[in-house]
Amino acid sequence: MGNRRRVLADRIAGRFMLLLSVSSGLLICVMAWALLRRSLPILAVKPLSAVLLSDDWMPMRGAFGLFPFIMGTIWVTAAAVLIAVPLSLLAAVYLSEYAPAAVRSAAAPLVDLLAGIPSVIYGIWGILAIVPLIKNRVGPLFGVHATGYSVLAGGVVLAVMIAPVIIHVAAEVFAAVPREMREASLALGATRWQTVRHVVLRRARAGLFAAVGLGFSRAFGETMAVLMVAGNVARVPSSVFDPAYPLPALIANNYGEMLSIPLYDAALMLAALVLLLVVLVFNVVSRIVLIRIEGGLR
Repeated sequence: MGNRRRVLADRIAGRFMLLLSVSSGLLICVMAWALLRRSLPILAVKPLSAVLLSDDWMPMRGAFGLFPFIMGTIWVTAAAVLIAVPLSLLAAVYLSEYAPAAVRSAAAPLVDLLAGIPSVIYGIWGILAIVPLIKNRVGPLFGVHATGYSVLAGGVVLAVMIAPVIIHVAAEVFAAVPREMREASLALGATRWQTVRHVVLRRARAGLFAAVGLGFSRAFGETMAVLMVAGNVARVPSSVFDPAYPLPALIANNYGEMLSIPLYDAALMLAALVLLLVVLVFNVVSRIVLIRIEGGLR
């Protein structure tokens, strides 16, 4: 009797956890469906391509072109990735391959702390430090006179925000590379850097792409910090010193205001749907790659 009860309790617990797992996945589908449903009014009168590829944003005249905001998001995210990826990967290489155990154990909580700082704090830091630096130092160095609120400011702030994510995942990927491969390379006369470059990095290549993908998805969907330093001008940037207006900032700035304008709500919901789908795709692909790497190393 006692054994039957344990088996029954185990089955019930397993089914319950399966239900929770399926429910969490279905929640994403429900969110996407809700956004699509709220976006249908604008899609009923304007083709999707006309909304996504038009740079005409004049809600009072019924023009809801999202292209400047999509490009603003891409510019800021690309700047953040270009800044963060090399520094993060080098930091992960150092922590995984060169740092003493004491340094590695001390750095781990610091990386987690950086990942847990609220985005508004990063935004304030960007306003107080990065924006004046670009306005007074970096811009004049390149012969550009700008306000400092720019793609570059958003990219620098986002780079600092996504660096802990990339460092953490990359370090885990490096740790998953078998120690025997390093020892075999060193035994053949290779230096430590040659071992890292030709053995560790090559073995961990797919995992590093996944780490970058997770960082990209975090940067693409970030709202508050970018809203505070990017400038929020609805036009396509032509350089990193130009202001940008990313999709998350558009939604945060305007949702709840002027929704009496026809199709305004639907346009913002369509922007949110595009944002959700892009972030979801990059997260899913990155997770699949990491799962396959873990399965291959078992």
